[in-house]
Amino acid sequence: MNESEALAAFSSISSATRLRILKGLVAAGPEGMTAGEIAERVDATPSRASFHLSNMADAGLVVATRQSRQISYRVDFNTMGALVRYLLEDCCQNNEIVRGCCVSGTSC
Repeated sequence: MNESEALAAFSSISSATRLRILKGLVAAGPEGMTAGEIAERVDATPSRASFHLSNMADAGLVVATRQSRQISYRVDFNTMGALVRYLLEDCCQNNEIVRGCCVSGTSC
């Protein structure tokens, strides 16, 4: 992941609604959810959810798949992993303290 891609991804999830969408899609796993399910989960209108999902897809964070008349969305786990790796390795230069803080239950 390069700087431009990282900035687009971070910008895309800088909204509370988009962050909630991302959390929900991560929890849903590779199967993802339909746009209607996502809208209901984040308490948004379907058109508003689609607006956010389109932005996230443009940033490469989610992938849309058409199934008949419905569109399902899932997290692109490769992109999410690349974003986390970029943050740790490039931005934080593999800093030992930062890496240690990533372990669950560890206080920094």
